[in-house]
Amino acid sequence: MADLTLVIGNKNYSSWSLRPWLVLKQAGIPFREVRIPLYTPDSKRQMLAYGPTGKVPVLRDGDTTVWDSLAICEYLAESFPQANLWPTDRRARATARALCAEMHSGFAALRSRLPMNIRRAPAAVPMDAAVQHDVERVLEGWNACLSGASQGGFLFGPFTIADAFFAPVVLRLQIYRVALPGDAAAYAERIMALPAMGEWLADARAETEAIASFDVT
Repeated sequence: MADLTLVIGNKNYSSWSLRPWLVLKQAGIPFREVRIPLYTPDSKRQMLAYGPTGKVPVLRDGDTTVWDSLAICEYLAESFPQANLWPTDRRARATARALCAEMHSGFAALRSRLPMNIRRAPAAVPMDAAVQHDVERVLEGWNACLSGASQGGFLFGPFTIADAFFAPVVLRLQIYRVALPGDAAAYAERIMALPAMGEWLADARAETEAIASFDVT
């Protein structure tokens, strides 16, 4: 029996935390959740009690510690092969991993200009060329996958780690009122309709911490 603990940040702000949390929820894998608010005087000390970097998310599995959202998801895929957290087809799996790696290390303009802030009243903001380029690249990746996906409605048919990695982007695009074309809009709606996403959103809206650097006007 797995003894998993996932350490996360504020649900209102922490896009990195959402990814492995959503994977665990969608796969029906039991886990204990520990939430540590970000950017408080004691945040670093609390986080260092769970992982070596003093950052979240962190997964603890007994005496095994895994940090970094992508590494956590890879660990879960290996630990629970029956959950099919990556596509079963080798070529599709390679594409899914490439998209996750791109999301993990790229899209700096989108992240900085459209930070995740679920409690923000949805409204558009000016987008410079760099942000627009990032949005277009996201849509290009989605459309390439959705056009060839089998039944299931997600990027590779059934829900996979790739969908969890783009779930925070779906939230950002909704919060900042970025218009989406047909297939991409339908995909975003399916992500938002997941019961686990509803749970995350409800918890985020119930939080009271405020981080000024995430407020964009």
